Amino acid sequence: MGKYSLPMESLREYLNSLSLPEQQEFARRCGTTIGYIRKKLSLAKKGGRFGEALAIAFERESGGRIRCEDICPNVDWAYVRNSGAKLSTINRKCG
Repeated sequence: MGKYSLPMESLREYLNSLSLPEQQEFARRCGTTIGYIRKKLSLAKKGGRFGEALAIAFERESGGRIRCEDICPNVDWAYVRNSGAKLSTINRKCG
C-alpha cells in the first residue's frame, strides 16, 4: 500500500490475493457476503462506504492487512484505539 492509495484499495488487493472459496470464508467470518463486499467496492467511487463494524471485522479477519483507517477514513481511529487501551487498563484494575 502506497502512502496515497485510494480508500478501500487495501480491501480490494487483499480479496484479489485470495481464491474464491477463501474470499467467501473471509466474508463469512466478517458477518457478510463476498457479493455485498464486491458491490460496495464497485460503488466506492460514488461514495459507497462500509460501516465501522465491518471495518473492524476486515482488520481483525485479515490479520491487519486491511486497516480500519482505509475503510472508514472519516473516523478518528487513533482515538478509538487509545480508548480501548484505557478501557482495558480500567477493566484490569476493576476486575
